[in-house]
Amino acid sequence: MPAALPTSSLPSAPAVPSAPSVLSTERRPADLLAPDIAMGPVTLHVADLDAMTAWYRDVITLRVLAAQGPVVTLGRGSTPLVVLRHGPDLAATSPDAAGLFHTAILFESPAALAGALASVARHGGGGYTGSADHLVSLAFYLTDPEGNGVELYVDRPRSAWQWDGAQVRMATLPLDPQAFIRTHLTPEAADAPADADAVVGHVHLQVGDIPTARQFYVDAVGLTPTFEMPSALFVSAGGYHHHVAVNTWRSARAARRAVTLGLGELSVELPTGDDLGRLVERLGARAVAVRDDGASVAFEDPWGNVVRARAGAAAAVTATVAAQAP
Repeated sequence: MPAALPTSSLPSAPAVPSAPSVLSTERRPADLLAPDIAMGPVTLHVADLDAMTAWYRDVITLRVLAAQGPVVTLGRGSTPLVVLRHGPDLAATSPDAAGLFHTAILFESPAALAGALASVARHGGGGYTGSADHLVSLAFYLTDPEGNGVELYVDRPRSAWQWDGAQVRMATLPLDPQAFIRTHLTPEAADAPADADAVVGHVHLQVGDIPTARQFYVDAVGLTPTFEMPSALFVSAGGYHHHVAVNTWRSARAARRAVTLGLGELSVELPTGDDLGRLVERLGARAVAVRDDGASVAFEDPWGNVVRARAGAAAAVTATVAAQAP
């Protein structure tokens, strides 16, 4: 049995109330992202490329998929999850600035998640900060060596999710990491944790205010609110509990961010070029500048968080991993 992880709840996020406060309104299909989107890799600017590569590889049990000069891509199978870009001259970000709250890695099964958690425990806790049962998912939280939040989680089956109208019920309940490992760790997951599939399930951002974030991620991007409270907003496509979340728990009234260490960009994969074209049209109608490099488009939210969208990628991967959750 690996060394014990502390039994604690996520300390930096307030409990999610079980009763939602805002219901979404009727919207046209053209106003929405395609239901079968998938989140792509998250790019981080890092000061120490070797140390960060080692942490994501050895502690979190991702595999190095590519290493080219100042850029290292890590993931599972052939799916990139985290891209580390060396930026030793960049300034450190502030905890109360806009940017990344956490990158959430979704595992294909509780056994796969337990394998990664056992690795964290073997490495002395490896930045572990807490855990929570969110009703829709079971989640464990860490901070990487440069302060970027990471969530490792597995979904409960969609049939077990409960909804109040258009809002999914979520909570922050105690979750014992040692009990989870004891219950779900298999010999195969313990011996070869990196063999199991995983994807970026969602990305959680720090922003300056929720109404402005709602206008951007709901009205312009085309995601649908699934949960809202005064200090946080959860949005998704296709009825998922959330692909993107934003909060002001540490960043209320944050200004537009500069390019710093930390978040470089988040990405989303759309099924077709038509889906990408409709996204670009919505952004253009709201005067959001879009950069098109021929393979993808990039744009920024009101706080300078960069979002990259591309079409034709294997967007079904996230749905496959989610469907395999027990």
